[in-house]
Amino acid sequence: MKSRPIPHLVRLMFANPASAVYLGLVGISVVIAATEPLWSDHGGDSLIWVWPAFFTSPTFFFVVPVAEAVWGLDLPAWSFIGGIIVSALIQSLVLGLLLETLRGWRRRHAHPYGG
Repeated sequence: MKSRPIPHLVRLMFANPASAVYLGLVGISVVIAATEPLWSDHGGDSLIWVWPAFFTSPTFFFVVPVAEAVWGLDLPAWSFIGGIIVSALIQSLVLGLLLETLRGWRRRHAHPYGG
C-alpha cells in the first residue's frame, strides 16, 4: 500500500489516459444533456439524460436504488445528477486500477531481451 493513499486514489481516478477519456465522455454527455432544452424546440421533453446514465452504467443502476432507499421514492433532481457523478468517479477509479494492474503485469512479464 502506498504511504499516501489519497493522492494515489486521485491519480488513479483522474491522471491516467483511460480515466481522463472516460470522464471527458461523461462530462460532455452531461453538458449536452443540460444544455439541450436551450436549443431544442420541445422544451426539455426528451430522453437525452439516458446517455449520461448509459455511460455510467452499470454502477449507476446500483447507486440510484441506494439513494432511493435513503431518501425515499421522491428523489430530488440533484440526486440523479449526483448519481451520475458518483457512478462516473467509481468507474473512473476502476479503470485506473485496471490500467495500473495491466501495466504492472506487463512490466513483470516483459521479456528481458525485448521480444
